[in-house]
This record gives sequence, structure tokens and C-alpha cells, in this order.
Amino acid sequence: MKYKMQDHQNQLIERISDQHLVIGVDIAQHVHVARAVNFRGIAVGHPISFENNEDGFTRLLKWIEQLKASNGFNTEIIGMEPTGHYWLNLSKWLHNQSIDIVTVNPHLVKKNKENRDNTQSKSDKKDALVIADMVKNGYYAFIRPTTEAFEKLRVLMANRDVIVKRFVSAVNQINRWVDVVFPELRQVFKDIKGKGSIATLRLFPTPMELCSMEPQDVIKGWKTIMKRQPGTKKAQSLIELAKRSIGNQQAPDAYKLHLEQLLEEFDLATAQLERVDQEVTDVLKDITYANKLLEIEGISEVSLAGILGESGNLSGFSHGNSLLRHAGLHLSEASSGKWKGQIVISKRGRSRLRRFLYITTMSMIMNNSEFKELHAYNVNVKKMKKMKSIMKLIGKLARILVGIARRNEAYCPEKVSDLTQKAA
Repeated sequence: MKYKMQDHQNQLIERISDQHLVIGVDIAQHVHVARAVNFRGIAVGHPISFENNEDGFTRLLKWIEQLKASNGFNTEIIGMEPTGHYWLNLSKWLHNQSIDIVTVNPHLVKKNKENRDNTQSKSDKKDALVIADMVKNGYYAFIRPTTEAFEKLRVLMANRDVIVKRFVSAVNQINRWVDVVFPELRQVFKDIKGKGSIATLRLFPTPMELCSMEPQDVIKGWKTIMKRQPGTKKAQSLIELAKRSIGNQQAPDAYKLHLEQLLEEFDLATAQLERVDQEVTDVLKDITYANKLLEIEGISEVSLAGILGESGNLSGFSHGNSLLRHAGLHLSEASSGKWKGQIVISKRGRSRLRRFLYITTMSMIMNNSEFKELHAYNVNVKKMKKMKSIMKLIGKLARILVGIARRNEAYCPEKVSDLTQKAA
């Protein structure tokens, strides 16, 4: 079955009836502003400002009920920009009141702000009216309510990104410290973040400390930290390199303190990363189809958690193309008359979801025999550019993920190969 985005857009427009009170809310940190229109875009009532707390939300609800009663509407739909995190509490509170909540793209709000008055002016009241207009015209997306498991994954993976950045930063600074103080250490330990290298930096931070030591003393120190230690040959080499090191020998106490703090940050980030990964593993066990997706060669727990955390329940998508659109991986073309512009991906969606879909596809190209075959066929036979082939395979991955989630069936390599041959 062909998936047509136009059909979906028509459904969004048709959903707004003459019985709808359409409300746009301009989100702020402390005080929100709401305005209402009917299905034709005619402003209804006066604007309202309300605080970002329960009293303010209750006041908004009373204002909506008054407008419905005085104008003969029997239902409502509320649209808002997903501005930072300020919209989350309002949307969840309204959802608990069984009110339809939708979001509009902030980029489109900026594009549509001149529709009403043909000026570049901007205010909270005007933005709220623009949002209401966009909703009645069908330029909105439904908020996907998530269960506890998917909400956990979203929070855990967002937290994991922050920890990974801190971990990489700590490793980079340790590498810089080694380059300045003891560059010869790389001749003994190729990987600075390896166990042997880190143990050496903890015990003997500067070359000066190693100069007066014997190989047995170095090995004895390693034994206090590591179960399996490097041998006498490495210890001897380390001491000899330390004696003729070209590293900076000034301010050794300051350099030691700096290294000590870097190693503390490295240890903290490593421990936090392990804890988050364990939590992710436990949460994935609560999702019925997760084990079937993990059986696919090339999909790891971290990449799957990243996809599910950003997309929510995959079984809620009608087609793989819906997942691509949610990620901003759908195609965008600019052409006019005889001129035809380049087709690019829109990038109007969740950037973290795009990243994890890309990472997962690359992993499958390297580790999954079916995807490896498809990529080779695209590049060598169809003469596609490598990136174009990767983007095409991301679309196939999206359809596989959504199909397995909706039908809760196991991955079938033969079916993927058959479909590919037919498409070719």
C-alpha cells in the first residue's frame, strides 16, 4: 500500500468541524497567552493570559467553557508550540482533562506570522492567534501519549547523551595532559583510556616519579589496581622513557591536581554510563516487541533505546514513512517551471531520532548480511552514491521497525531479500 502524505493532511483539515473551538497558546516560562478562533479563522472572544501553574490552567479551562457556551461550540482543540520544556506541564494537565492537544512547528509559526496583518510585528497575542490559524488549517501534529517504559527511555537516553559528552570531554583533556606532561606514555599504552594507562596515571602521574623506580615497584603498584597487569618488559620500557621524557617538568603539583580532577570526572562519567545502560536494558524488557527487534543483527540495545525513546510506541505509526517524517527524514524538493532544484531531506523533526536511525543503519550495513548486500547492490549495480544508498536503507529500516512493532512478529531475512528483489 502506498503511503501518501496528502491523505494525512486532508484528514487533519477535515477533522476540524464547525463545532470546534480552535485555541492557540503561546508558551512562555511563566505566563502563557491563549486566543481562540472558529473553523473559518474568525477570532472568538478576547485573549487570555494565564500563569504556568494549576490556578492558571484552571482559569484557561473556565475561559474555554465560557467561549463554548456563549458561541455554541461543543468541542475544542488546543494547539501550542513545543517551546523548550515549558509546554510539557500544560499539555499533560490538559491531556488529563481529556482535551485534544496538538503541536505546531515553531518554524512554520514564524513563516505564517504575516498572514493576519501583513506586517513583521510580533507579540504573544499575535503568536497565539497565528497558532490557532495553523491548527484550523491542518498544520498540526498530534501529541503521542507514551507509557511509562517509553517515557523512561526518553529521559534515560537524553541523560546518556549528557554523560557521553562529559566522558568524551574528560578523555580529550586527559589526552591533552599526557601530550604536555608525559607524551612518551603513548609508546607503552596506545589507548590512553585503557586500564593500564589509567592505572599508571593514577599511581605515577609524572615522569619524575618513575625515574627513581624499579620495574618490580611499578608492577607492584599495578597489582593494587588491576587483576591482570602488564609485564616486566612494559614496566622497564616505561621507566626508560620517563628518564628521557621531553614533557613539561614545571609546576608538577598543579599538573598532578589537574590530572586527579580529570580522573575523578572520568570515573564518575564511566560509572554513570554503566548505570544508565543497565537501566536501559531493564526498561527494554518491559516492551513486548523489543526482544524481536534486538534479535536483528546490527541493532544494539543503546540504538534501539534511542529510537524508542524519541519515537514512542512504534506500533502507533501507520507506516514507516510516518516514522521518517517524525524524524525529519522525509524528502523536500524545490522546483518551478523548467527549473528543478535538488531533493534534500527536510530535517524538520527530532534530531536525536535521526541520529539513532542513521547509526543503526550504519551498524546494520556493517553487521547485517541483508543490509550489507542491499548497500553493495545499490552502490555497485545501481551506481548510487553511498550516502543516497544509506538514506534509502534508513527508509527500509523504518518500515521494518514499524512493521514488526505493529504485527509483533519476528524479523524475516528472506522477506527483506524478496522485497528487495521485487523493488529492483
